[in-house]
Amino acid sequence: MPDRRFDAVVFDLDGTLCDSEPFIAAAAAEALRRRYGIAVAIADFAPFVGAGDDRFISGAAATHGVTADLAIDKPLTYQVYLELIPGALQPIAGVHAFLGRLRASGLRLALATGSDRPKLRGNLDALGLAEADFDVVVTAEDVTRKKPDPETFVVAIGKLGLEPARCLVVEDARNGVLAGRAAGCEVLGIASSQAPDLLLEAGARDVARDYTGLPEELLADLGLS
Repeated sequence: MPDRRFDAVVFDLDGTLCDSEPFIAAAAAEALRRRYGIAVAIADFAPFVGAGDDRFISGAAATHGVTADLAIDKPLTYQVYLELIPGALQPIAGVHAFLGRLRASGLRLALATGSDRPKLRGNLDALGLAEADFDVVVTAEDVTRKKPDPETFVVAIGKLGLEPARCLVVEDARNGVLAGRAAGCEVLGIASSQAPDLLLEAGARDVARDYTGLPEELLADLGLS
């Protein structure tokens, strides 16, 4: 086994494995238009990126004076989302090769997302991945408190049976970086959804645009160089 600092990598899903944030924003905006007749701008969702889909939908609705009924609005958002992504949702550049290198090196893999399983499955299908590709999968349905609370990552790390310091979290959003740090992990920021400076300010150790140019020191800590 190569020398390394980490024994596992815990990935967020949206904006981290796939460039899904524009699609879920468009889907939520359409769902809110149908339900309440409001015109929600894509920018209205920005403060709620990485806080889970409940907050993503309800927060944007609240900016227009609407109290979202998530029992109806979230399934409708997912319905629209799953209609939008076939043939359109793209992986973050280099993610498949990176996952392959991690597996080949013997690192354990976890997926810890603020989305429910219908969206998770749609995303994984679009990426040509499966839940079985990860040792642990935690969704919004498995926790009570969403990011930036660390519970999502704490549950995932507990299922891995590892110390937080031995797990690298990969996140695309400030809320997710805060959650990873609060869980006791170092965090790699993927700047697909939010600016690098925002991720660094939240506590990310490194930030990259995608997986094609990761820092050599980080790769060494993963035992990949």
